[in-house]
Amino acid sequence: MKRFTAITSIVTVATMMLTNVTQAVACPFCVATTQTFTEEIASMDAVVFAKLVKLPPPIKPGTQLEEGQEIPRARFQVVTIVKGKELVKPAQTIEAIYFGEAKLGTSFLVMAVDPPKLMWSTPLEVAQTTQAYILKLDTLPKDPVTRLEFFQQYLENEDEELARDSYDEFAKSPYDAVKALKPKMDHTQLLEWIKDTEVPASRRRLYLTMLGVCGSEKDLPMLESLLSSSDRKKKAGLDALIGCYLTLKGPDGLKLIEDLFIRNKKSEYADTYAAVMALRFHGTESDIIPRERILVSMRYMLDRPQLADLVIPDLARWEDWTQVDRMVKLFKDADEETSWVRVPVINYLRQCPLDKAKDQIKVLEKIDPAAVKRANTFFPFGPTNSGRGDTKAPKSSSLDKSSDELYVSTPAVEVPVDVVEEVPSATTSTSSIETVEDTAIPTTPTLTPRQPVEQALTPEELESNAVTTVEPSNLWYALGVPFLAGLGLLLFQWRVMSGSGY
Repeated sequence: MKRFTAITSIVTVATMMLTNVTQAVACPFCVATTQTFTEEIASMDAVVFAKLVKLPPPIKPGTQLEEGQEIPRARFQVVTIVKGKELVKPAQTIEAIYFGEAKLGTSFLVMAVDPPKLMWSTPLEVAQTTQAYILKLDTLPKDPVTRLEFFQQYLENEDEELARDSYDEFAKSPYDAVKALKPKMDHTQLLEWIKDTEVPASRRRLYLTMLGVCGSEKDLPMLESLLSSSDRKKKAGLDALIGCYLTLKGPDGLKLIEDLFIRNKKSEYADTYAAVMALRFHGTESDIIPRERILVSMRYMLDRPQLADLVIPDLARWEDWTQVDRMVKLFKDADEETSWVRVPVINYLRQCPLDKAKDQIKVLEKIDPAAVKRANTFFPFGPTNSGRGDTKAPKSSSLDKSSDELYVSTPAVEVPVDVVEEVPSATTSTSSIETVEDTAIPTTPTLTPRQPVEQALTPEELESNAVTTVEPSNLWYALGVPFLAGLGLLLFQWRVMSGSGY
């Protein structure tokens, strides 16, 4: 548990840095499982439906291909051209690698790139319903709400390919589009899917998000029974379940969440983490619950030192500087089971504009100079607050609601506020603390004054500038963080799935 908690902390840092723009616009709690058919088709030069006309000769076990010898391919005949009519002709014969044993005449979706000599991908067997679905994709308007109205028809479709694809379309759609779909949502059907424990947790999260849009107080008893259930399957997708409940219940719902998952020290790590994620969503994406009330819930986590680093970055990001004394106590009381909390504490104090915070850093450095060094090494950008000492920062209307203001430097791009405040600790990241301690990140050059993103660069300019202005000394950081983020998310998923029933 200690190693896992330490590992997860860098993930929060990295993932928030990498997704701080898209997080605010994507459907909350939904994570796409793969590319959608629309995305795949758009990336290909030719797409066809073809029928199998000849299987390749079977390869005997143990047979090794000679150097330069190609893998035998199956033969298919083009029936319908979805894309690339100038590259493929009707009834044309194509060849592709296929190891299945489908009957001759079976229909497949086959895609290709690199004309004029097309390279055909591995064929995907498709039913007639899937073919009809794919053919309609090209006729859909670009309006995201209208598109979601179409894909909504295929959620939990008997054809798993369609159920998956329609879910992924929702997961990648703007949250505002999901909310705009409210008049077209089938409330009764959503309840059935939420109650069905066989529905995958990923898709259940979507249905809970949608219920938060179209539901009412009448749904609260059902949600409360799920929250209080000891059946892990009924609590699958707990972050979305809590988010939905708070959306419909409002501030009064926080008492139940605090008692079950925040203040309850017997609550499992996965459950507490899900509750924090739901609180973070409501603190950044919603005005239903005042942020000051959410901060009250967040502060309760400081009474659980092993998990306190889940919320310390949020307290700093939302400029809650009322907790300096508690942070100092957390640092001083840290032992082998909670030592990772020290780096988040130092970063909180570095971010705090109060003089006493700076004085305390000097005191704490004498207790654990290595922790202070790690904070300065992994997060060398220095304090980035706007100088406000208030405990409640205004809601942002900029690109990323997950941070109060997205700042960029001029002319080079600077790391956003919330990245500086995140720290290697028990919340979100990727490599073990033992490895982290022995790894140094080069210091960065002096950054120029920031200005709000609305007055500086567009998202496209940010992306372009971020690529072209990375200094050699920052190359390790630029390449290492995405890798650490991916590894940490993988470890987190393994932990949750193997130990918590998700």
